Amino acid sequence: MGIGRIYRNYFKNNMFMKILVIFTFIAIVTIVILSYLMVSSLSQSIVNKEFDNQKAAMESVSRYIDSRYEAVENIARDMYRNEALYSNISFLMENSYAEYVQYRMDRFSNESGGYSTDVLQYFQDKMDENSDIRNIMLYSSDRQYLSMFKPNKQFKQLPTNVANSYIPDVMAMEAKGISAPNYWIRKAADQWDQSLYAIRIPINNKQLKNSGQLIVYMDSDSISNALAAYKNSYKGSIVVLSSTGSVLFDSEGKYYGKRYPYVDISDSLFDDPHAGLTESGKDMYINKLISPEGGYVVIGAIPKNEIAASYSGIRQTIMMISVICILFAILFPALFITNFAKRTNRIIQFTRKVKNGDFTARIDDPREDELGQISRSFNDMLDELNLYIERVYKAEIKQKQTELVALQARINPHFLYNTLEVIRMRAISQGARDVGEMIYSLSVLFKSLVQQKRNYTLKDELEACRLFLELFRIRYKEKFNYSITHDPALAGKSMIKLSLQPIIENYIIHGIQTERFDNHLTIEVREEGNMLVAVITDNGKGIEPTRLEEIREELEKPEETGQMFGLRSVHSRLRFLYGPAYGIEIDSWPERGTVITVNYPSQEGTDAEDV
Repeated sequence: MGIGRIYRNYFKNNMFMKILVIFTFIAIVTIVILSYLMVSSLSQSIVNKEFDNQKAAMESVSRYIDSRYEAVENIARDMYRNEALYSNISFLMENSYAEYVQYRMDRFSNESGGYSTDVLQYFQDKMDENSDIRNIMLYSSDRQYLSMFKPNKQFKQLPTNVANSYIPDVMAMEAKGISAPNYWIRKAADQWDQSLYAIRIPINNKQLKNSGQLIVYMDSDSISNALAAYKNSYKGSIVVLSSTGSVLFDSEGKYYGKRYPYVDISDSLFDDPHAGLTESGKDMYINKLISPEGGYVVIGAIPKNEIAASYSGIRQTIMMISVICILFAILFPALFITNFAKRTNRIIQFTRKVKNGDFTARIDDPREDELGQISRSFNDMLDELNLYIERVYKAEIKQKQTELVALQARINPHFLYNTLEVIRMRAISQGARDVGEMIYSLSVLFKSLVQQKRNYTLKDELEACRLFLELFRIRYKEKFNYSITHDPALAGKSMIKLSLQPIIENYIIHGIQTERFDNHLTIEVREEGNMLVAVITDNGKGIEPTRLEEIREELEKPEETGQMFGLRSVHSRLRFLYGPAYGIEIDSWPERGTVITVNYPSQEGTDAEDV
């Protein structure tokens, strides 16, 4: 009730209030949408900037790891280039260290360059050159020897046959590339530092067949050197994962020896090898950079709250500006429209005075806008009106006498309507209200039938049917009811007069069962393509199959036989006017009812022909 009262008092008859509310609504919606788009654009720009910064840091990490991989490949290439060194390495891989020492002493006098071809010295030099190398290991596939080199010329050789170790199986499964150190190799080398990653290079003999592997353990903490230049420019953390999901590097040091929670590595390896931004759950933006050659994935994770903190100040500023703009968008139009409303109300009060006979009233509005012009026009009009009244009242007023035309006493439809109305009122006064209702329906029905209309519509025909059925609903009371349904959009369709009423009359005469209390008739009209279809359905006595066939044959006869005048009249008119596609179709089942379908052309705005 409160909202309704406010609407009636302030909005229903107040044009300026409606204009103000509509304008305010449009202004608020526009400002809110623009603010939202601006916040979204700026926030996305900041997200993209942070994304680009982290992407640059990730690419630096990837370049550093690739450089380490290339350095290990150079170690392998140097082995192949120095034939004496390669021979010593091959001998050490296939024999024990004692045999290697004897082998070196036997060949010492024939070598040039002194100890430069010594395997231990060669790998010690490489570890001195690359401070991030923690272990170098040689594995022989044939003899299953694992030779391990550490800084300061620490050396250890371990036989790893299948019967005593899992290392041969591990070496058979592991492929070229960058991965996490294997548990069994860690155990053999007694190397348990978690911040390591392994680089594997196959070693081939002179026949280009694989003879073993070169394994280098790198210090993961040295990768942080690649991030030194980006320390203050990127947010979040950067993690390097192997193809199995193991953490090779973690800028925050939280996930060494654990499973990284934000990315499924099995899905990441099949993504586009370029970096891409995705969302992980509700907490992180995930940035991925895949190295197909090295077999690792660089993951950048940025917490959403850190990104949000970057643009929260801009968002608050835009919201504050939006609120100020909304206040101005409401305040200034309100003042402007209120002024116009006051001037308009003065004009309305002036017109009321004139309506009450005060022709001396005038509007005082000197402004030159539209309302000022209207005020002056009213003042001028009143001046002219006063002059005209003065002239008229001073002139002689002549009255013309009119002759009364005698009413012709002839019987016409109005006489019949008046007579039926007198009978109806008499029946109501005597307590027979149902008789009065029937006479009223009959009177309206008769009026609709005798009335001539150029365009007779579906609405007119259904109203005639309703009036006709209403007579019998009152007659049979609760024993009979009906329903009429149609799409309101079809009400203006053109219709032949008295094309449905004969069908309904047939049901009342032949189909209704007065001993029953559930007699029902349904009229449904629908549009199917370019055809208007009326379906009349009842639950009456129905028609026997033989009689139904006779009726169908009678409808199709070309000449009038005098039988079934109502149905034949409707069917013949439709066929004659519109062709064989239109007319009546009858289906009936004994003791179950009858369905009659009448097909009309779907026409609107044309003159219905009453044939």
